Amino acid sequence: MTSHEIDYKIYGEEMQYVEIELDYQEGVVAESGSFMMMDDGITMETIFGDGSKKDEGFLGKILGAGKRILTGESLFMTAFYNDLDGKRNVSFASPYPGKIIPIDLTAFNGKFICQKDAFLCAAKGVSIGVEFSKKLGRGLFGGEGFIMQKLEGDGMAFVHAGGTTAKKELKTGETLRVDTGCIIGFTQGINYDIEFVGGIKNTVFGGEGLFFAKLQGPGTVYIQSLPFSRLAGRVLASLPKGGNSKGEGSILGGLGDLLDGDNKF
Repeated sequence: MTSHEIDYKIYGEEMQYVEIELDYQEGVVAESGSFMMMDDGITMETIFGDGSKKDEGFLGKILGAGKRILTGESLFMTAFYNDLDGKRNVSFASPYPGKIIPIDLTAFNGKFICQKDAFLCAAKGVSIGVEFSKKLGRGLFGGEGFIMQKLEGDGMAFVHAGGTTAKKELKTGETLRVDTGCIIGFTQGINYDIEFVGGIKNTVFGGEGLFFAKLQGPGTVYIQSLPFSRLAGRVLASLPKGGNSKGEGSILGGLGDLLDGDNKF
């Protein structure tokens, strides 16, 4: 194996975290901001990109890390190593309510494609790159699904999804249509494209966007019920407008605001 062979355990239900068990000199790489806790003996190192290629040279590391800018991620990642004898643990937490999904890349022929913000952490040696769309339509209308990340190698990787998750096994030619933001990821055998919803009423009054993703088998698809963009949109829509609201939008709350000394007539 080119990737480090790690053990893990996932804790929690709604706000999960994954605990990675590292033997001596084993390592794991993670996105900045996902670290939760670690045992004594674990050392932390900031690296360009994912550090999967040791002999690519400084320029190669710069170019590889630069691709991450296209996915909205940092140029740098953080690597954690066990420098002491025996087993040591390091943990990484979910950024918002949902599930952590373990991805064994050996079970998917060494490659898994996921949303640009889904990756959480992976065994040292796993390559975290960019999966570019080859079709113009995806680029213009794909939304969150345009530029995706690709996880390559023979180790374990972990992705995060919002809400409840679904795993769909598509047979050859079988098709699944999904909101672009609800895609977590899929295997390399899946044919992925963007389709127009169609119909004047659907377009004007549907409220579901003009396009959705068309996924065609064979392969495995992971779906999330609550993408972060949808969660953020609902939170922003519920915020009080024009000042603080003490009544959570209720009629009594509005009366309370009228009686508040801060309001002037």
